[in-house]
Amino acid sequence: MAKTQFFFVCSSCGSKQLKWLGRCPDCGEWDSLSEQQQSDLGADLHRPHVPLEDRGPVKLSDLDGDDQAQADRFACGFSELDRVLGGGLVSGATVLLGGSPGIGKSTLLLHLAGVLGKAGFEVMYVTSEESAGQIRMRAERLGICHKNIWIDAQTNLEIILNHIRDKKPTVVMIDSVQMVYKPSLPAAPGSVSQLRQCGTELVWLAKSTGIAVILVGHVTKQGMIAGPKILEHIVDVVLYFEGDRHQTYRLIRAVKNRYGSTNELGIFEMSDTGLQEISDPLGLFLHPEFPQRPGRVILAASEGSRILLVEVQALTATSVPGMVRRRGTGVDAKRLLMILAVLERQCGMKLASRDVFVNVVGGVKVTEPAADLAIALAIAGTHTGKKLPADMAVFGELGLLGEIRPVSLAAQRTAEVARHRFKAVITSGADSLEAAANDKIGIHKCYHLQEAIMRLE
Repeated sequence: MAKTQFFFVCSSCGSKQLKWLGRCPDCGEWDSLSEQQQSDLGADLHRPHVPLEDRGPVKLSDLDGDDQAQADRFACGFSELDRVLGGGLVSGATVLLGGSPGIGKSTLLLHLAGVLGKAGFEVMYVTSEESAGQIRMRAERLGICHKNIWIDAQTNLEIILNHIRDKKPTVVMIDSVQMVYKPSLPAAPGSVSQLRQCGTELVWLAKSTGIAVILVGHVTKQGMIAGPKILEHIVDVVLYFEGDRHQTYRLIRAVKNRYGSTNELGIFEMSDTGLQEISDPLGLFLHPEFPQRPGRVILAASEGSRILLVEVQALTATSVPGMVRRRGTGVDAKRLLMILAVLERQCGMKLASRDVFVNVVGGVKVTEPAADLAIALAIAGTHTGKKLPADMAVFGELGLLGEIRPVSLAAQRTAEVARHRFKAVITSGADSLEAAANDKIGIHKCYHLQEAIMRLE
């Protein structure tokens, strides 16, 4: 008779402990250990159903023919998604798509399935949370119906793998991976062991058959994909679908991409007919109908090869003694504290007793250092009651001594500012901008933050 062993698994990091502990010794999370049992320890539970061919070490120069075909890339048909993926889906790749509930992950996958099916690719959409009838109702509402799309309402991993091998689709979409389970494991669906095992077998399937697999993952309240980080480690691409549910715009970013850059950004708009691509976001996040006020600064932000003009707003208010608040929405909280320290020390502004709030309008997240100058000028403007001209944009990184340091893509940022019909830009004095840009737009080069603050009127 097989011996049964009991152990405790952390739901945060997946580490195993022989006894229950109030705090996980590996990741430090409290009350995260849950009891599980494992029987028949001699069996290899991690053995894939489709064994990979073991040819031993192969020279890189000898990898041709079928080996190159295994890594063929094909366009999805969604230019914004293709941009983030690095040019399209790769055969045999595994993509993990995360996002908060209701953000539009299932809608995005249905649109993608419709575009791929229309292009002649066989697509299998595995729904583990909804019935096939519910998927059909949503597809009809979005105008997506095609004979090349297979709907499989199933949660059992063994049955799902058999269906995939039977139909041999080009792309498999699983919505969501947290609800898929392997019957031989005693743990509940969504647990650490189930996610690790199901994710590993799906990756093995993709690598051995050349089928592109897209997994949908839920996001926790901390903004991370639910389940162990092992899911992000074993897949090839990790995408995050972002946006405010009360806003119409949705952003998709790559935080991991083995086949392309992780700096690109895809922009969509949620409408009554589903997601619509926005290929040219000219003035998308700007609102020129509002008058220029102190605390409002236009930032030329970089998202990969795409330059976005966004509005940074700041507000300072009298604080209750001992309860000073620093809040940032869409900006890096740690850099916000650093910028406040630079304003106090290098520019003489008394902000220790003031509440400071910073917001990037439109639900956009800007975490690059090039946003430092815009945040500093917005805070300085609302604190002094002065404002920048309405036709002026800024970008630049701040040092601890108050110097304005150069940033990447300065020429592209300036060209995008000129395309939006702005007349001036404030940047670092160390930026080397082409003379052609100076003819289209006035460039004010500042070496120190105090010089930029003097531009406030």
